[in-house]
Amino acid sequence: MHFILKLIFSVYILILMSCVDVNKKKISNNTNEKYYKIESIKEVDIISEAIELYGSSKMIFIKGGTFIFGNDNGLDREKPEQEVTIQSFLIDKNLVTVNDFRNFVISTNYKTEAEKFGNAIVFIDSINNWKLIDGASWEYPLGDSNLIALNNHPVTQVSWNDALAYCKFCNKTLPTEVQWEYAASERGQKKNQLFYWGNDLVINNKYMCNTWASGYPHSIGFKDGFKYTSPIRYYGANSLGIFDMAGNVWEWCYNWYLPYTASKQIFPTELQGKAQRGGSFLCNPNYCHGFRLSARSATSPESSLFHVGFRCVKNIAN
Repeated sequence: MHFILKLIFSVYILILMSCVDVNKKKISNNTNEKYYKIESIKEVDIISEAIELYGSSKMIFIKGGTFIFGNDNGLDREKPEQEVTIQSFLIDKNLVTVNDFRNFVISTNYKTEAEKFGNAIVFIDSINNWKLIDGASWEYPLGDSNLIALNNHPVTQVSWNDALAYCKFCNKTLPTEVQWEYAASERGQKKNQLFYWGNDLVINNKYMCNTWASGYPHSIGFKDGFKYTSPIRYYGANSLGIFDMAGNVWEWCYNWYLPYTASKQIFPTELQGKAQRGGSFLCNPNYCHGFRLSARSATSPESSLFHVGFRCVKNIAN
């Protein structure tokens, strides 16, 4: 088990470093790689109306339509742009909070993978690097028993498997990357912008999302008011009423992190994991640019990190 944890941790570090410059990655010659096929997305759960199902977050109805998915002006992993038609769905207005997840644990006696492993991944300021920390969990994201996670902050240190378990308990699922980008870009209406609010991270001396507001990773950045996570709804919502679609925490997506259909690019197999969207408090304009609408990242589904959370969706019939 200890060897497996080290392997998972090593894979995550490779993925993290790929955020700096994807052009430095070694490219596989395996032409049998699977691709993320847009047309393969299917309706999973069907309900007839938008209702509050579980937790503190109401759901927002997102009317289906056609939009441009991806970004030809972005990083290689965001290409190529393609026209995608998507069916209507519901998405959580807010990120799943610590309190939401606590209620789930109390109701089900669920034990997260970090709790089973006995550790989770934390970025350590003093060494400017990532480390497996004993005792780190959704309740104690830094592994310090004196620093408990705040109820109204997004839950972190939950793996993809943990997130999906929560969603299933709520009769929901995780969003695909297509659903996430469609909702974040306000049904594709903001695709010509870097962020859903515009192209500037700071407007009138105010940070528009929770990000690493300094020289990551060489200095601690909390000019935006927060060193780590921020309360849900602290920053504004997009025009559809969805909060925290940029910064704060990366959000788990349902699908595997694979090249988009028709892309000539082949992803190295060691970097494949479950996709994540939205960026986090660790993202910085000089580093990963993760809070852009089309930005992507990934982590192995067993990994738990202190800057990754999630929200749920519900597929509905047209």
